Amino acid sequence: MPAFAPDELETIRSLWIGSLPALPADPSNRVADDPDAAALGEAIFFDRRFSANGQVSCSSCHQPELAFTDGLARGQGIGETPRSTMTVLGSAYSPWLFWDGRKDSLWAQALGPLENADEHGGSRGMYAHRMGEHYRAEYEAVFGPLPDLADEDRFPATAGPVRDPIASANWQAMSPSDRDAITTVYVNLGKAIAAFERGLTPGPSRLDLFVEALLAADESGDAGAAAALTADELAGLRLFIGPVAGCTNCHSGPLLTNQSFHNTGVAPMPGREPDLGRGAGIGLVQADEFNCLSRWSDADPGDCVALRFVRDDAEALAGAFKPPSLRNVAETGPYMHAGQVATLIDVLRHYRAAPQAAAGRSELEPLDLTDVQLAQLEAFLRSLSDLPIDP
Repeated sequence: MPAFAPDELETIRSLWIGSLPALPADPSNRVADDPDAAALGEAIFFDRRFSANGQVSCSSCHQPELAFTDGLARGQGIGETPRSTMTVLGSAYSPWLFWDGRKDSLWAQALGPLENADEHGGSRGMYAHRMGEHYRAEYEAVFGPLPDLADEDRFPATAGPVRDPIASANWQAMSPSDRDAITTVYVNLGKAIAAFERGLTPGPSRLDLFVEALLAADESGDAGAAAALTADELAGLRLFIGPVAGCTNCHSGPLLTNQSFHNTGVAPMPGREPDLGRGAGIGLVQADEFNCLSRWSDADPGDCVALRFVRDDAEALAGAFKPPSLRNVAETGPYMHAGQVATLIDVLRHYRAAPQAAAGRSELEPLDLTDVQLAQLEAFLRSLSDLPIDP
C-alpha cells in the first residue's frame, strides 16, 4: 500500500469516527442528558399517536434501517414536504438543524414537524392531551405535574397557533397563562425527543477500520489497513482528501460535514421557485419562537453564542444548504436538499460539471476528473456505511 504524506495522514485521521469528541452540552435543554427523559423521548419518537391521523411518527421519516432517513426524494408525512429528510445520526453535534439551519437545537427541531400540516399535522393542545393519556407517569417523573387536562373548557384537545381554523380559534380563546401551560408541555415533549436523539450517532465503518489499522503504524497495521479498503476505495479516498476533488472543503471531520452552509448550484425541482436555503433560514432561526434566546430555552443568553453572532447575510447565503453527513451515504439517497439527484454517481457528475446556481452564486468550479475517478470516489463513499453489529 503506497505511503501517505504527513498532511494526508492528518486529514485521514480527522475523518476517523474515533476523532469524534464528546457530545457538546446543550444548555438550552436541562434534561438533555437525563436518561428518563431520553426513554420518554424514544417512546414518543416511534409512537404514531403523536400525529393528527394516527399514522405518522418521527420514525416514519427517520427510519433506523435507512440510517434514520426514509429513502424518499422528499419527506412524506400527512402530506409531502418540500425537502428531503436529513438523518438525525450525529445531529447533536450541529449548531444548526435542517437543510437551512432554521432551528438551533435538537428540541426546537423536534417541535417543527409536530405542528406542520404536511408532517404530523397536530396542535400543541392535542399533544398535551396525548401525553396525559399515554405517558402521564413518565412525563411527570421528569418534568413535574401536567395541567388539569380533564378541564377541556380551559384546555381543548385541539388548540394551537396552526392553520387549522378550529385549533386556531380554540387557542385564541384560551387565557395567556393556559396557553403557556400547554406550550410548556409541548416544549418538554421536544426536549424529551431531543434527549433520545442526542444518543444517536453513526457507528464505525470500513473507513474507520482502515484508519485504526493505519494508525497502528506497524507491519500488521499496514496489512490490516490494506485489507479494510479495496484498491478502488483507496484511490477514491486519495481523491476525496486531495485538492483535485476537494471534497473535504465541505465534508470534513469525523461526521464528514463541516456543519456550515454552501451553494453548490443544485437546480430546483421542475416547476418550483429556487429554494433560498440558508438565505431564508437565517431570519427564520432568529425569529423562532423556540430558539436559544427564547423564554422556552433553559440557556442563559451568554450560552447562545451561535445565535447571537450568526452570520446575518441572507444575500450571500442565498441558495446555500448544510452539507449532510456522508456517513451511511449509500443508504440515504435520493440526494440533495429536495432529492433532485437519484444516485451517488450522478451527485459526483454534478460536482464535476459545476452548473450555475438558480439562486445565489455557486461555489463550485468544474473538476478535472475522469469517469474512472468518479467511480473510485463512489466506491469510497460506499465504504462509509456502518458495519453490521454482531448479535
